[in-house]
Amino acid sequence: MRVLIYGMNYAPEPIGIGKYTAEMAEWLRDRGHPVRVVSAPPYYPAWKVESGYRGRSYGRETIHGVELFRCPLWVPENPEGSARLLHLLSFAVSSFPVMLAQIFWRPDVVFVIEPTLFCAPCALMTARLSNAEAWLHIQDYEVEAYFGLGFMPGGFVRKWVTSVEGWLMRRFDRVSSISTGMVARIAGLGVPASRALLFPNWVDTEAVRPDAGGRDFRAEWGLPPGGRIVLYAGSMGRKQGLETVLEAAAALAKDHPEIIFLMVGEGPAKDGLEEAARASGLRNVVFKPPQPPEDFPALLSSADVHLVVQKKGVADAFMPSKLTGILAVGGTAIITAEEDTGLGRLVAEHPGIAVLVPPENPPLFREALLAALSGTGTGAGKNRVARDYAERFLSKEKVLSRFECMLSAGLTS
Repeated sequence: MRVLIYGMNYAPEPIGIGKYTAEMAEWLRDRGHPVRVVSAPPYYPAWKVESGYRGRSYGRETIHGVELFRCPLWVPENPEGSARLLHLLSFAVSSFPVMLAQIFWRPDVVFVIEPTLFCAPCALMTARLSNAEAWLHIQDYEVEAYFGLGFMPGGFVRKWVTSVEGWLMRRFDRVSSISTGMVARIAGLGVPASRALLFPNWVDTEAVRPDAGGRDFRAEWGLPPGGRIVLYAGSMGRKQGLETVLEAAAALAKDHPEIIFLMVGEGPAKDGLEEAARASGLRNVVFKPPQPPEDFPALLSSADVHLVVQKKGVADAFMPSKLTGILAVGGTAIITAEEDTGLGRLVAEHPGIAVLVPPENPPLFREALLAALSGTGTGAGKNRVARDYAERFLSKEKVLSRFECMLSAGLTS
């Protein structure tokens, strides 16, 4: 079957949606399915168009056998408020003619990824004119996150935008998302249960495992041999609320000098976090850039405790992609989320998989962190509940094989 994938993010972006989209496309291609991708130039997580690409022109390339169409994209220095909306809209507008041209390729499935929902109308039009199945896959609920982070006032505006969101979703033949909580929201927006599907993010459990080996990050970065490493690895944006980590570092610096907070990643909030750490004299906080994917298992294995941090009100708007790798190495994670969210239910339904802390609660965050570091279940491979969950539910081959079956079922139903 011919699969047309439509989404802003793609390889060589090292983390997040782009990584998953590329792995999915390449897996389908290796299974013998012709695949095309309409995307933007790589810019995430640094929020700068990557060297070798241009943000203002169209391009075409082939990556690992996948034919790729790059469309212009405006990338703001500060991706908040109206700037973020214009950023998303710029890709939806520039990609419109490229998507319509794919009608002549005759795809069997048009698979569009949110963000951004601005691309949904074009995806629907392309699918209908191609007589193809229209599939919307939600990695982030951008509408929910936008209001949850306070970028726009709620009330009537939120109600109206949410109603438009639901109307668009109901036009698709299939709507999927990456967690049970996010799938429940699909149904809550009026999509019939038969069309609301779980398609979780995955992890290569063969490559990402407790005994993967590789670079010795502790020695390479000059971290104390006896130090306890608390790792945050991922995007550094507003929705993460990483100020909580700096508050914990400041509070614990005197009595617990052995604890090192290792912050690995990029994002629009990174410069501000680094400046705040310098101003407070936090020598127990170390910032490093994103590492190559092949070194990621070794990085995860170097930590005693992992952080999955986010602000209030956005836990069911997205599922942190970093969690799959943490579970695969058998790591101990501290997750900040409300109990009634998908992440909260995950912790409740699988006791021992992680530690749940209410978001934006520094005292409880510090208490949970110290308890995790003092226990015997820290360090890569120590958390068997996490590793078993990854093997059972998040294995790349299992998840993508189920996805292929869902694609085929949709075409024959």
